[in-house]
Amino acid sequence: MDGLDVGDRDRMAVGAASAPGRRGLIDASVASGDTRGDWRAAIVVCLGAGALRLIIAATTPLFPDETYYWEWSCHLAPGYFDHPPMVALVTALGRVFFGDTALGVRFGSVCMGIVASIVLVASTRRLAGDSAALLAAIAFAVMPLAAAGLVLATPDAPLFAAAATMWYALIRALETLPRTRTSLGWWCAAGVALGVAFASKYTAVLLPLGVLIACVAHAPLRPRLREPGPYLAVALAVLVFAPVLVWNARHDWLSLAFQLGHGLSRSSGSVIGRELEMIGGQVGLVSPVLFFLCATAVWRSLRARAGETRAVLTLLAVASVVVFAFFMYSATKRRVEANWPALAYLPALLLLSVAAKDSWRVSRSMRIGLALAALLSLATYVNAYVPVLPVPARRDPAARAAGWDALADAVTRATSADSARVHIAADRYQDASEMAFHLPGHPRAYSLNMGGRRNQYDLWPSFQQTARAGDDLVLVLDDTPQPPAQIAALTPHFSAVLRGDSARLERGGDLVKQFRLWRLRAWRGTWPGAE
Repeated sequence: MDGLDVGDRDRMAVGAASAPGRRGLIDASVASGDTRGDWRAAIVVCLGAGALRLIIAATTPLFPDETYYWEWSCHLAPGYFDHPPMVALVTALGRVFFGDTALGVRFGSVCMGIVASIVLVASTRRLAGDSAALLAAIAFAVMPLAAAGLVLATPDAPLFAAAATMWYALIRALETLPRTRTSLGWWCAAGVALGVAFASKYTAVLLPLGVLIACVAHAPLRPRLREPGPYLAVALAVLVFAPVLVWNARHDWLSLAFQLGHGLSRSSGSVIGRELEMIGGQVGLVSPVLFFLCATAVWRSLRARAGETRAVLTLLAVASVVVFAFFMYSATKRRVEANWPALAYLPALLLLSVAAKDSWRVSRSMRIGLALAALLSLATYVNAYVPVLPVPARRDPAARAAGWDALADAVTRATSADSARVHIAADRYQDASEMAFHLPGHPRAYSLNMGGRRNQYDLWPSFQQTARAGDDLVLVLDDTPQPPAQIAALTPHFSAVLRGDSARLERGGDLVKQFRLWRLRAWRGTWPGAE
């Protein structure tokens, strides 16, 4: 069977329900490698990995981007400067149960990761049986991309859950006869999930693009473009995404424009260097052996001759390639962050699990790949508590979450020195959000953004909009030998500027970052650049 012709569709729609040992899009032989209890074991792996991530989430400090999203969750809206709103909604949900704590901020994202893993293995089960589902569960659990990434409160967690659900619904739609009520229902489910993916991260637009390219390029899939399901799915996705579009329209499309510029605007540096950095980042996030095995599975699905693959596997391969190719192109323009192409690995992992369904228990390369991925993830977990990497704290990504309580203590002392009305600010959103989270009572902290890029703080009321003449400002800046440019610019607008204490962010006694507190007294009511 090489595609979705009429005979194939009949066998898939009827045979899947009647043939023993058969699941969805697979032959009767596909379950030959299944072992009793594999499906239950797969679910246990998903839940166990989720429970471990929950423990890590509750017992490690928040990173600056996470406190930034926490600030979003305190000001819910249909859109934000950097991303769509799902990360804020998911974070707000966790805070309902566990408050303004590390667990509260991350709880929703960890739950989204559990949903993503269970739906992923359910898709694998339909494609290739219980043994393949167990492989998918283990591989997803040990990949650093999921093991570490799905601990954090980021847009990737709801994106993964929505994308995995979309793939499951799409697989169900493709295994049923076209133009039937069942098929239409699954297309609608796929559309709703796609809309949630859109509302999680703008890069989700690559998902329908990959599906469209596969349907146009692969002849057995083209008949699906003649049924109403795909178009209704797109309409539902746009409907779910509509509030984000309306918000963007009311804000001069700044969020979409920012992300386009963030990913495609030109920057200096070597193109080859950026491409190699991107590949290196992927190898690190997935682990070297699993990255190679996933790439091989995708390549073989694309190269398979008629009769050796099914249309749905070709669809998954094309979708994975489209995502990865887009970010390879993006790397020709500017640096690509390692997690950006993450959407490519859901279909790639499905294909790997299908390809290795009968051999993964005895495959040396698979055992090495899973073990190496688990080792990398374990090292990441350990390094979150005890610095084990042979790098200084200032270069250790895990150290970026350390020491913010010391800064909060210094700011508390500075603001309680007298009875003046005092505001708190930094010049970067990361510093401002960490202060707001760690200070008692979570007061408003401003990000002045005088020396960095625009961000969500530019859309919220600023210091000059909310302060009164005569108010003081405690400003936290990098500690430098000479007064920073921000202080030089602000000095004329306050009656006095005092150099305050320094605050050291440390991890295990090793310096991560050092700040200087500045006390700007008696605001004059004017501001740099204001007319």
